[in-house]
Amino acid sequence: MLRHLSVITTAILLLSSFLTLAEGKKPKEPDKFPPSPLELTTPDPLLPSLRDKQPLTQGERQKLEVALDELNQEAAAKLQAGDKLAAYEIWNRELRLRRFLGALAEVQALSRVGAIAWNQNDRQELQYITQRLQAIQKQAQPKKTDTQKSIAQKGVDLELLRSLGEAYQKVRLPKLAVEVYEQVLAVVRQQNPAALVETLKTIGEMNLSWFDYPKAAITYEELLGLATSKGDRLNELAYLKQLAYIYEQAKQPQQAIIVQNKLAEIYVNENNLTEIPELKLAIASDYESLAKENPSLLQEAFKNYQEAYTTAWQLQQYVGAGEALQKLITLYRSQGQIDDALQASQILVETEKRAVNFYGMMQAYDQIGKLHLERKEYPQALTAFQKGLELAQQIKHEEAYFTGQIEKLSKTNF
Repeated sequence: MLRHLSVITTAILLLSSFLTLAEGKKPKEPDKFPPSPLELTTPDPLLPSLRDKQPLTQGERQKLEVALDELNQEAAAKLQAGDKLAAYEIWNRELRLRRFLGALAEVQALSRVGAIAWNQNDRQELQYITQRLQAIQKQAQPKKTDTQKSIAQKGVDLELLRSLGEAYQKVRLPKLAVEVYEQVLAVVRQQNPAALVETLKTIGEMNLSWFDYPKAAITYEELLGLATSKGDRLNELAYLKQLAYIYEQAKQPQQAIIVQNKLAEIYVNENNLTEIPELKLAIASDYESLAKENPSLLQEAFKNYQEAYTTAWQLQQYVGAGEALQKLITLYRSQGQIDDALQASQILVETEKRAVNFYGMMQAYDQIGKLHLERKEYPQALTAFQKGLELAQQIKHEEAYFTGQIEKLSKTNF
């Protein structure tokens, strides 16, 4: 019994000792960035003695600007020589001192160094720069205690906000960049309508560059509305084209069709038919996509492919006409309309001939041969493959294929 108690006591003492050791040993902290070198407050010999935090005189500012430009050049030379660590030490010193020249000068410098850090894939430096940009942005925001009147009196530093937006783009933070430009947009709507279009363009381009098609569409629809209301036909066309692209990329065929039809209407009214075939092809393709859910829309696809072909033929755009015909033939075949497919294929041969496209003619004859085979019209199929072989021999391509098709048919009793 005593021995049993002794074992228990020993176990308790060992457990107590282990727990004491565990408490004394702090858990290992996860890896994190060290304190930002941009926040160091060590006195710098480039700064004059600032009694009572007095601002720099004009002469002191100019002297400091020259010295900081030299630091930038020195850092760039270090990086060029392969001494990355020394380069960033110098740049960080420059950035610390830039804040004494004002927020705008500092943001512009942060943007410049941030672009370099991104190209060098330096995550740590990007973290420091991002933190500092966010701190400046926070300082630039109106305080919750400010009234609308006091905010209006103080004004908003639009140049600083724009520079912040550009800096966020340089360090590849699109959401923060758009957030800043939306603040700019809110101000220019009220105070500077002349800058509205350019601000919207900037936001639209940013959303496009980061593939945010829904937001890009909203912005370009507003730009389109502004251009239309002013009768600005040139920009109206540009925004419609951009919207057509956006809706195609966003897989919104219904919206794309609306925009493309507006474009087509403008081109027809201006008698500029050269753009019509490509537009009609795009519209037909979108209707074909919508027809998967609503088969009644297939007729619109047929109609627009036909319009694409006929307009291209009239304009002697035979390559475009051939493309439209091929799309039309594929659609006919998918619907079991073999007669229509054969008729369109014969027209395709003539179209490719006018385009001087021997390869296209060869493929058209191959297609005709296969369509006749589907209907067990062997003599017609043989004729088509023979014509295909003649073209294949001319361009020295797929001769064996056509020879094989002809040999198979020659063995068929028809």
